[in-house]
Amino acid sequence: MRKFNVETAVGTFVVAGFLCFAYLAIKLGDVHVFGREGYHVTARFSSVSGLKQGARVEIAGVVIGKVTSIRLADYQAKVDLQIEPDVTLRGDAIASIRTQGIIGDKFVKISPGGADEEIKDGGEILDTEGAISLEELISKYIFESKNK
Repeated sequence: MRKFNVETAVGTFVVAGFLCFAYLAIKLGDVHVFGREGYHVTARFSSVSGLKQGARVEIAGVVIGKVTSIRLADYQAKVDLQIEPDVTLRGDAIASIRTQGIIGDKFVKISPGGADEEIKDGGEILDTEGAISLEELISKYIFESKNK
Protein backbone atom coordinates (compact mmCIF):
# COMPACT_ATOMS: atom_id res chain seq x y z
CA MET A 1 0.00 0.00 0.00
CA ARG A 2 2.84 2.41 0.83
CA LYS A 3 4.52 1.73 -2.57
CA PHE A 4 1.33 2.76 -4.34
CA ASN A 5 1.36 6.14 -2.58
CA VAL A 6 4.98 6.86 -3.58
CA GLU A 7 4.31 5.94 -7.21
CA THR A 8 1.19 8.10 -7.26
CA ALA A 9 3.08 11.05 -5.78
CA VAL A 10 5.92 10.73 -8.34
CA GLY A 11 3.42 10.43 -11.20
CA THR A 12 1.51 13.47 -9.99
CA PHE A 13 4.77 15.43 -9.67
CA VAL A 14 5.83 14.49 -13.23
CA VAL A 15 2.43 15.45 -14.67
CA ALA A 16 2.44 18.76 -12.76
CA GLY A 17 5.96 19.49 -14.03
CA PHE A 18 4.92 18.76 -17.61
CA LEU A 19 1.89 21.05 -17.30
CA CYS A 20 4.06 23.86 -15.91
CA PHE A 21 6.54 23.41 -18.78
CA ALA A 22 3.73 23.49 -21.36
CA TYR A 23 2.23 26.62 -19.77
CA LEU A 24 5.58 28.45 -19.83
CA ALA A 25 6.21 27.40 -23.44
CA ILE A 26 2.84 28.78 -24.51
CA LYS A 27 3.21 32.04 -22.55
CA LEU A 28 6.80 32.74 -23.58
CA GLY A 29 6.11 31.78 -27.17
CA ASP A 30 3.16 34.22 -27.30
CA VAL A 31 0.90 31.45 -28.55
CA HIS A 32 -2.84 31.94 -28.13
CA VAL A 33 -4.30 28.45 -27.80
CA PHE A 34 -7.77 29.44 -26.69
CA GLY A 35 -9.21 32.31 -28.72
CA ARG A 36 -8.12 35.98 -28.60
CA GLU A 37 -7.09 35.77 -32.20
CA GLY A 38 -8.66 39.07 -33.20
CA TYR A 39 -9.55 40.15 -36.69
CA HIS A 40 -7.60 40.60 -39.90
CA VAL A 41 -7.18 43.68 -42.05
CA THR A 42 -4.92 44.37 -45.01
CA ALA A 43 -2.87 47.35 -46.11
CA ARG A 44 -1.02 48.01 -49.37
CA PHE A 45 2.35 49.73 -49.32
CA SER A 46 4.67 50.94 -52.07
CA SER A 47 7.62 49.57 -50.09
CA VAL A 48 7.91 47.31 -47.04
CA SER A 49 11.68 47.03 -47.12
CA GLY A 50 12.84 45.42 -43.87
CA LEU A 51 9.36 44.56 -42.54
CA LYS A 52 9.09 40.91 -41.51
CA GLN A 53 6.27 38.51 -40.78
CA GLY A 54 5.49 38.64 -37.05
CA ALA A 55 6.43 42.33 -36.73
CA ARG A 56 4.48 44.42 -34.24
CA VAL A 57 1.48 46.60 -35.05
CA GLU A 58 1.20 49.59 -32.73
CA ILE A 59 -1.06 52.48 -31.90
CA ALA A 60 0.53 55.17 -29.72
CA GLY A 61 3.37 52.80 -28.81
CA VAL A 62 1.04 50.06 -27.58
CA VAL A 63 1.19 46.70 -29.36
CA ILE A 64 -2.24 45.86 -30.78
CA GLY A 65 -1.37 43.09 -33.22
CA LYS A 66 1.15 41.61 -35.57
CA VAL A 67 1.96 41.18 -39.24
CA THR A 68 0.75 37.77 -40.38
CA SER A 69 1.87 37.77 -44.02
CA ILE A 70 3.49 39.91 -46.70
CA ARG A 71 2.99 39.26 -50.38
CA LEU A 72 3.13 41.01 -53.73
CA ALA A 73 -0.19 42.07 -55.31
CA ASP A 74 -0.40 44.38 -58.33
CA TYR A 75 3.24 45.45 -57.89
CA GLN A 76 2.55 46.59 -54.35
CA ALA A 77 3.26 44.91 -51.06
CA LYS A 78 0.05 43.61 -49.51
CA VAL A 79 0.44 43.21 -45.75
CA ASP A 80 -2.01 41.22 -43.65
CA LEU A 81 -2.41 42.47 -40.09
CA GLN A 82 -3.94 40.62 -37.16
CA ILE A 83 -5.53 43.12 -34.77
CA GLU A 84 -6.62 42.35 -31.19
CA PRO A 85 -10.40 41.99 -30.86
CA ASP A 86 -10.83 44.85 -28.37
CA VAL A 87 -9.23 47.43 -30.71
CA THR A 88 -11.43 49.22 -33.23
CA LEU A 89 -9.87 50.75 -36.33
CA ARG A 90 -11.67 53.66 -37.97
CA GLY A 91 -12.13 53.98 -41.71
CA ASP A 92 -9.65 56.85 -42.03
CA ALA A 93 -6.85 55.21 -40.03
CA ILE A 94 -3.35 55.56 -41.50
CA ALA A 95 -0.86 52.67 -41.52
CA SER A 96 2.80 53.54 -41.84
CA ILE A 97 5.99 51.52 -41.59
CA ARG A 98 8.40 52.82 -38.98
CA THR A 99 11.73 51.77 -37.56
CA GLN A 100 12.46 51.16 -33.88
CA GLY A 101 15.42 53.55 -33.46
CA ILE A 102 17.86 54.27 -36.28
CA ILE A 103 18.67 50.69 -37.29
CA GLY A 104 16.07 48.77 -35.29
CA ASP A 105 13.30 46.46 -36.39
CA LYS A 106 10.53 47.67 -38.65
CA PHE A 107 6.95 47.74 -37.40
CA VAL A 108 3.57 49.02 -38.53
CA LYS A 109 2.33 52.15 -36.80
CA ILE A 110 -1.36 52.92 -37.09
CA SER A 111 -2.59 56.45 -36.59
CA PRO A 112 -6.21 56.20 -35.48
CA GLY A 113 -8.76 58.08 -37.47
CA GLY A 114 -11.90 59.83 -36.38
CA ALA A 115 -14.39 58.58 -38.92
CA ASP A 116 -17.64 57.00 -37.83
CA GLU A 117 -17.21 53.87 -39.92
CA GLU A 118 -15.13 50.95 -38.65
CA ILE A 119 -12.83 48.66 -40.56
CA LYS A 120 -14.36 45.21 -40.20
CA ASP A 121 -12.75 41.78 -40.35
CA GLY A 122 -11.29 41.34 -43.83
CA GLY A 123 -11.30 45.10 -44.50
CA GLU A 124 -8.48 47.26 -45.78
CA ILE A 125 -6.63 50.30 -44.48
CA LEU A 126 -6.60 52.64 -47.47
CA ASP A 127 -4.19 55.36 -46.31
CA THR A 128 -0.64 54.02 -46.04
CA GLU A 129 2.91 55.31 -45.90
CA GLY A 130 5.69 53.01 -47.06
CA ALA A 131 9.05 52.39 -45.48
CA ILE A 132 11.65 55.14 -45.66
CA SER A 133 14.93 53.90 -47.03
CA LEU A 134 17.94 55.35 -45.22
CA GLU A 135 20.14 54.76 -48.28
CA GLU A 136 17.76 56.73 -50.51
CA LEU A 137 17.73 59.63 -48.06
CA ILE A 138 21.53 59.71 -47.86
CA SER A 139 21.98 59.50 -51.63
CA LYS A 140 19.36 62.19 -52.16
CA TYR A 141 21.17 64.45 -49.69
CA ILE A 142 24.56 63.79 -51.33
CA PHE A 143 23.38 64.33 -54.91
CA GLU A 144 21.38 67.43 -54.04
CA SER A 145 24.44 68.88 -52.33
CA LYS A 146 26.56 68.30 -55.47
CA ASN A 147 24.02 70.00 -57.75
CA LYS A 148 24.04 73.26 -55.75
